[in-house]
Amino acid sequence: MCEVGTRPPPPASGDLSGGETPPASALSPPVLPPGEKGREMGEQPIFTTRAHVFQIDPTTKKNWVPASKQAVTVSYFYDSTRNSYRIISVDGAKVIINSTITPNMTFTKTSQKFGQWADSRANTVFGLGFSSEQQLSKFAEKFQEVKEAARLARDRSQEKAETSSNHSQESGRETPCSTRASSVNGTDDEKASHGTPSDAQLKTENDKLKLALAQSSSNVKKWETELQSLRDSNARLTSALQESSASIEHWKTQFSICKEENDQLRSKIEELEEQCNEIDKERERNTQLSRRLQELEAELQDKELELEDLRKQGEVIPQLMEECETVSQKLQAAEKRNTDLEEKVRTLQTEVEESRHRQNNLKTDLQTFLDVLDGKIDELHDFRQGLSKLGIDN
Repeated sequence: MCEVGTRPPPPASGDLSGGETPPASALSPPVLPPGEKGREMGEQPIFTTRAHVFQIDPTTKKNWVPASKQAVTVSYFYDSTRNSYRIISVDGAKVIINSTITPNMTFTKTSQKFGQWADSRANTVFGLGFSSEQQLSKFAEKFQEVKEAARLARDRSQEKAETSSNHSQESGRETPCSTRASSVNGTDDEKASHGTPSDAQLKTENDKLKLALAQSSSNVKKWETELQSLRDSNARLTSALQESSASIEHWKTQFSICKEENDQLRSKIEELEEQCNEIDKERERNTQLSRRLQELEAELQDKELELEDLRKQGEVIPQLMEECETVSQKLQAAEKRNTDLEEKVRTLQTEVEESRHRQNNLKTDLQTFLDVLDGKIDELHDFRQGLSKLGIDN
């Protein structure tokens, strides 16, 4: 159980599944109690989903009571004959939700996967726990659509009732005129013998007005029953409010008593604190002295450790000096090797430059030789052509 307006414990993930309803031909309407079987013929499902169903505890009005052990089918039904909408859910042969939607209802999302609405006729609050936030949002959108359609249907019925009452008043006003007309035109027998089409129209209109009046009277009875149920629910709410106010007064008195006891305890605690302050001051002095003594002992130990380190370093210094001399000798030898290598590099660079210069000279000589060779080849070619021409001429 949980408080109203909060989500109950989450259901098992494998028990919930929801979505849009399939076509009406693929769905069978739920099993209804005997009083509801007459309505079943004119109702069709327009939306179906699956959810865990909860109802408010009628005694506490604060905790949720699970109405189903697992996820069940929750459907919106539309009654075309009565032009009304209902939310119906059945667990086996037991109807756990049978709520007619009115324009005054509101569906509230109390968490990401839980929503609730109050039904004044059933005098309870229904809660639904879904497997996903998307299913909850779809159900809430459908609830808003159905609520708007119910409001439009109510407005139309009121307009029809008003028009029927206006027609009845007009017909009542026209009856004296008809009597006057009968007295002027003749007797009733003569009027019957000379009947006109307007009399038939008046009869049909009177019949329609009678039907509308009967419907309006049935609607008035219906609204009276709803008003009585609302009054009963208001009376229950006022009694609950009075009980809550009485409990508040009781808790106020308890709070005042506890406050007085708390003040007395505070005064005693202040006296004890004053007595303990002196003891605490002496304890603080002792603790400060002990801390100072510990600090001095720690400093003495640190100084002894530093002295030991200095002694060890004094023993290591001659070894470090010998190592420094060997390192300096190695460094000098490396510097000599470095100078020798630099001289070798310089000689190699000069040789490379000389070889490049020689190579460039060879390239130029080769180019000139190729140019001379091309000229000789051209001369030989011209000489060959001249010989061929001489041979042709001979």
